[in-house]
Amino acid sequence: MRIAIMQPYLFPYLGYFQLIKNVDIFGIGDDVQYIKSGWINRNRILSNGEPYMFTFPVKKDSSFKIIKERYFDESFSSYKDKFLRVLDHSYKKAPFYNETLKLLEEIFSNNESNVSKFIENHLKIICKHINISTPFLSSSDWTIDHQDDFSVEERVIKKLEKLKRIGITHFINPIGGNELYTKEFFEKSGVKLSFLECTDIPYKQFDYEFIPKLSIIDVLMFNSVDEIQGLLNCFNLK
Repeated sequence: MRIAIMQPYLFPYLGYFQLIKNVDIFGIGDDVQYIKSGWINRNRILSNGEPYMFTFPVKKDSSFKIIKERYFDESFSSYKDKFLRVLDHSYKKAPFYNETLKLLEEIFSNNESNVSKFIENHLKIICKHINISTPFLSSSDWTIDHQDDFSVEERVIKKLEKLKRIGITHFINPIGGNELYTKEFFEKSGVKLSFLECTDIPYKQFDYEFIPKLSIIDVLMFNSVDEIQGLLNCFNLK
């Protein structure tokens, strides 16, 4: 069985969903330290032909708290309304604006303020919309003690060893993971390691020059579900 474990990212890019679709189980890796300026609470959309970074505010807290212990701040509710107005300005004339807006309204109707839980919920809603049925696994199923005592590779191996009881033998990671993980190290523990590389397949973004790797929101605005299914197959597995 194949598994991918990723930190919860806010409205992530298409490659994140390619990863979810092409494994048997997807794990939300929220048992690691929350790092500012990552993709956990921000992403990019299209605005007047340029990438625009949006950020959902997170409460100031101890830097030692892990992702699952972090919460959006009190302005989160009003910020969601502001964000929908930004999308209206940027995508009102997009071919699938109405369908995507309805989906986002469903997502934002969830008043969950825990960062990880909110993101997991919106990932599941989007997956259902684009016909991805991969089950999700909680980090509580693989949490290990004394994580700081291990290297990045060792931590992943320790977690996967706890998951061998359910038949996990193959770990798939985005292509950027080749800077952290080596296939030889994983093979010593009896786990196959592969890297998924999302290929840039341009789709029409109004009449602008194509900008790759924007939030899944951009993909949803410009593509039907059938078209997205095709895009989900545009990757290389190495």
